[in-house]
Amino acid sequence: VQLQASGGGLVQAGGSLRLSCVASGCTFSRYFMAWFRQAPGQEREIVAAIRADGGRPYYVDIVKGRFTISRDNAKNTLYLQMNNLRPGDTAVYYCAGTPYDYSNPDYSINEFDYWGQGTQVTVSS
Repeated sequence: VQLQASGGGLVQAGGSLRLSCVASGCTFSRYFMAWFRQAPGQEREIVAAIRADGGRPYYVDIVKGRFTISRDNAKNTLYLQMNNLRPGDTAVYYCAGTPYDYSNPDYSINEFDYWGQGTQVTVSS
């Protein structure tokens, strides 16, 4: 399984970016997917997650109303639309996936089996 993330970059506060993650080597439509991020000196943290069928998206409180996670199973692609970006959103963003359908996920890194290489998002003030 390979996950290839892209779409990061440098943007001013208040701007937008859309991250993409293309999956290969797996039946993407059966995978529980998520975006994590890791800022310098910080632990990797969940940002958003989405079930295999696109239902029940989860967001960490700090991004609710600003970020939208979505997926296109026909294109084996996961997205993260990020609006109204803040300097605090600066981090390396990782996509992650697992074929396990957790009934009550805790969205920890241990629940995800496969990881993309990360894409840098930098938000200037």
